[in-house]
Amino acid sequence: MNDFNAKVIEEFRANEGRVGGMFEGQPLLLLTTKGAKSGRDVTTPVVYLADGDRYVVIASNGGADNNPAWYHNLRATPEATIEVGKETFVTKADFVGDEERDRLYARMVEQAPGFAEYEKKTTRRIPVIALTRTAA
Repeated sequence: MNDFNAKVIEEFRANEGRVGGMFEGQPLLLLTTKGAKSGRDVTTPVVYLADGDRYVVIASNGGADNNPAWYHNLRATPEATIEVGKETFVTKADFVGDEERDRLYARMVEQAPGFAEYEKKTTRRIPVIALTRTAA
């Protein structure tokens, strides 16, 4: 894990899900996936969009031409743990289809306009993933 993510994760956990800096005011969750190659738990801070009882995350990778590692981890093992505010729970990832993907991506751009720039920076179709809490 890089130092930037480590600091955001530490701040998130110390402040019940609230952080400053570039994520200040954005809904942020901590996504813990099983490493596709390593098998180790990997935690990444990710901006999310609330959609009913789902937590929607965008595999933008800042507009890079490749998907983020957490996306590949979810493809290999769609079960993940997320931390939102003071809550921690297990979710299942659903890789949404084209029409729903476009609707959700547009909603994310309304919430966080930087996501429009990510789409302009890459030729890949940025995936949208819905995380749904699994029964306890």
